[in-house]
Amino acid sequence: MENDNPRAVIGGNNPPNPIEAALAPYSDLLTEADNWLDGTPVANADQLKAVDELTKQAKAARKAIEAARDESTKPLYDAWQAEIKLWKPAQENLDTIVTGLVAIAGDYKAKLASQQSEARRLAYQEAGRLKAAAEAASNAANAGDIEAQRQASEAKRAAVVAAKRAAATKVEVRGLRTVHKYEITGHKAALHWIAANDKAAMTEFIEAYVAKNHRNVQMDGVRTWTEKEAF
Repeated sequence: MENDNPRAVIGGNNPPNPIEAALAPYSDLLTEADNWLDGTPVANADQLKAVDELTKQAKAARKAIEAARDESTKPLYDAWQAEIKLWKPAQENLDTIVTGLVAIAGDYKAKLASQQSEARRLAYQEAGRLKAAAEAASNAANAGDIEAQRQASEAKRAAVVAAKRAAATKVEVRGLRTVHKYEITGHKAALHWIAANDKAAMTEFIEAYVAKNHRNVQMDGVRTWTEKEAF
């Protein structure tokens, strides 16, 4: 037997679309706005009055949509915030633990890195010395002196081995990173350098500064005025 009650079938109890419900009182506005927005500007007082009224209604519709959105999303947002709050103590505790562990190991790691860097420097220094010695031995060896030629070849092999050893000497300490730090020792000098070497950055700063402060102070090189515009 066919069921005459549409709500008794699957999908028959669909909730209303909250966006459509919020916009329902403004359906005439949406239609009328489309009629007006054909690219033709306002030409007389009657048209201006009608457009101003539509603008007022459109702003009201915008507020209604925003209120409906907040009503729909608030339960989700509140649930999300509650879940975040639930996890936060454990996260903060682990952050504190990590910070502490990094702090107590930091000095020793820096010492190891310094030792490895010094070993690497000495390895390259020694490779350079052996290379120079091999070149000197090769230049000094007489082509007819077999022993001198053998010594020059051995010096060359030693230099190659030293170069490979230096290249294999790494600075590898886990948990260390390179941090670039700075100290401004002269603001005026830094400003002049930026102006000379990065004009785009100076332009961006000047435009942002003027935009923020032009209403409060008269600046050299800046013209200010007021004019009316629709909103």
